[in-house]
Amino acid sequence: MVRTRFAPSPTGFLHVGGLRTALYNYLFAKQNGGKFVLRIEDTDRERYVEGGVENIIKSLAWSGIKFDEGPFEQSKRLDIYHRHVEQLIKEDHAYYCFCSAERLENLRQKQKDKKIPTGYDGLCRDIDPKEAGQRVQAGERHVIRMKMPVSGETVFNDLIRGEVRFKNELVDDQVLIKSDGYPTYHLAVVVDDHEMKITHIIRGEEWISSVPKHIQLYNFFGWDIPQMAHLPLLLNPDKSKLSKRQGDVSVEDYRQKGYLPEALVNFVAFLGWNPGTDKEFFSLKELVKEFDITKAGRAGAVFNVDKLDWYNKEYIKKLSDKELAKIAEPWFNANKEYSIENKELIERAVGLERERITTLSELPGALKFVFVLPDYPSDLLVWKKSNRQEVAKILPELAKLLNTFSVQAWNMGKLEQGIGEWLAEKGYSVGAALWPMRVALSGQQNSPGPFEIAEVLGKAESLARLDKAIAKII
Repeated sequence: MVRTRFAPSPTGFLHVGGLRTALYNYLFAKQNGGKFVLRIEDTDRERYVEGGVENIIKSLAWSGIKFDEGPFEQSKRLDIYHRHVEQLIKEDHAYYCFCSAERLENLRQKQKDKKIPTGYDGLCRDIDPKEAGQRVQAGERHVIRMKMPVSGETVFNDLIRGEVRFKNELVDDQVLIKSDGYPTYHLAVVVDDHEMKITHIIRGEEWISSVPKHIQLYNFFGWDIPQMAHLPLLLNPDKSKLSKRQGDVSVEDYRQKGYLPEALVNFVAFLGWNPGTDKEFFSLKELVKEFDITKAGRAGAVFNVDKLDWYNKEYIKKLSDKELAKIAEPWFNANKEYSIENKELIERAVGLERERITTLSELPGALKFVFVLPDYPSDLLVWKKSNRQEVAKILPELAKLLNTFSVQAWNMGKLEQGIGEWLAEKGYSVGAALWPMRVALSGQQNSPGPFEIAEVLGKAESLARLDKAIAKII
């Protein structure tokens, strides 16, 4: 059975790159009838962030990505790693290293000065095991390193990149157990992937340089090596690596701004993969069917926020008034500019801005005029091809006409028809009448059309706003 895993480190909020990795692992597992496992790689205690695990789980759930097993936390599996590293020491595949941090830093600096690859020089590699054991028993500070082969090549076949080769002499003896007793990523990931029966490893290309170390560990233990696929980096439009310095990078950032999970997942799916067709909109269920890891690209994938915005706008347009009002409710509740006494008005109003907004967080601000009429100068009521006198004449007549509409007939279609007939009868230009009507109802230079606004506000509020406008212009 195919088994994939997503194994983030809780060093902060879930990164959009992590979401892509989780998504690809989920899609691959589901389309092959397999299992998707969540593992928390929390052995780097210095970078551990409280609440990070909860955010990862919450972000995956929000995105619709459900794990079948887990979350498994590496910090609760320390005895398993120690048991395996003891086996490596016993079989001479690992050794105790007593080099101080100061010596390692001096070594690194000398290597840099000589312009040679940096890495451990193997000073402790050939210490007699008995002597090393005595020094450990005496409490001397140490780490445990693996013994990389010093010659030959490590070769593996990447599902995306094809054959990849590494010269063993260029790979240093990786630390497996740190001085605090915690395993490094390299030991824990191999042990866990084996113990959890992971068949396919799909992760970012930043880990590709670690593959020779991992393969050698698999060989040392005599275990089968999972198939691997290394995804391209996510890049900013300027082709630099996507990072917090350039703006929002976490799933939480986009959730709080009001991006829909369907839009973000759809967008992220295309970062390094495409179906080979012109189709751009995929549900999670459709992605499971269409996804092909071998079609993932090798070149870095540009994170184009404009494209994400486009996706979000399109997904918002597909929502009904009721759906949009429901999912936007948290942003209305959080807004501090005005209070909302009539929640039903939200459902009537959201359609006014559905075609105009990019994110849900924009709705409370965009619709503020519905709940609170902004103060505006009287000159705003005057259309560019009209004048104050004409507006002062038309608005009272328009208000009188609108007052003849029954509450039952107060809808966009009837209003547009009735006012259209009135304009034709009076000979008034459309702009001379509808511009001041729209401004009177919205208090804004730019807004939805007057008939849409009037229907949302209702007869009483619309006439009250027209009366205020008349008082301003006369």
